[in-house]
Amino acid sequence: MGKIAFVFPGQGSQTIGMGKSVVEKSDQAKSIFESADQRLGYSLSDIIFNGPDEKLTLTTNAQPALLTTSIAILTCLEEAGIRPDYTAGHSLGEYTALVAAGAIEFEDAVFAVHKRGEYMEEAVPNGEGTMAAVLGMDRNDLQKVTDEVTANGDSVQLANLNCPGQIVISGTVKGVEKASVSAKENGAKRVLPLQVSGPFHSELMKPAAQKFVEVLNEVKVKDSNIPVIANVTAAPISNASDIKEKLIEQLYSPVLWEDSVLTMLELGVDTFIEIGPGKVLSGLIKKINRNVKTYSVQDFESCQSVVEELKL
Repeated sequence: MGKIAFVFPGQGSQTIGMGKSVVEKSDQAKSIFESADQRLGYSLSDIIFNGPDEKLTLTTNAQPALLTTSIAILTCLEEAGIRPDYTAGHSLGEYTALVAAGAIEFEDAVFAVHKRGEYMEEAVPNGEGTMAAVLGMDRNDLQKVTDEVTANGDSVQLANLNCPGQIVISGTVKGVEKASVSAKENGAKRVLPLQVSGPFHSELMKPAAQKFVEVLNEVKVKDSNIPVIANVTAAPISNASDIKEKLIEQLYSPVLWEDSVLTMLELGVDTFIEIGPGKVLSGLIKKINRNVKTYSVQDFESCQSVVEELKL
């Protein structure tokens, strides 16, 4: 077998009840949820396990909830001795990847992403920014579209480069609307508006990035034990100062997910294990390269089956 990468999902993958099966079977996983509640000063675990959905989907709750659940599930793989050669995460998931790589302690990360969510919500007044998924269009062609719309006064940019033919754009409501129309006129197969609370990974997030610098100065960021593939550059990083810098830039820069996966393939990764709720990243990875092995570890049962298969 070649190298293994652990990959972690971002906001949008959250579901009520996620992580419950690992908590019931593992004291270590249970302690992760207890640590999150203690660090945040409220019962995040109650929101995760019992909802309601509208409370869990709030950015300030969804981000720490996904981090907590993914790290709790990760403990099952770690207890079985499964170790990655690289880690990576999609947007918020990059924080989980950094915890898994030993660069940030879990309690610090859960506090940081809670504040990150708060600042992202505050950066742009509700209803002024949005995002849309553009399907079936080349990234360079779409870049020309967003550049043109922005040059004419309505801000919009590429936000998530997920896989060939799937790119998310982000910006002002007008900017995204104009870019969506132009994208369809220039060959996009479909444009799907996303139900999001703000224009994430766009220049409009710079006020959040400025505030977030203070949060990252409060928490300890160390050199990572293993390389983490950064969203901003799609390159491996392990140095503490580089990590902090990239986390600030990540708030207003595109998530280069397709490029990140290609980097890991070049580095010899042939097995990707998605850790956390959902199978979004596994699906994207298969669209980038059909020949790699992908596993989805979402609960105690799937963890056990993946461990058995990898240990054969």
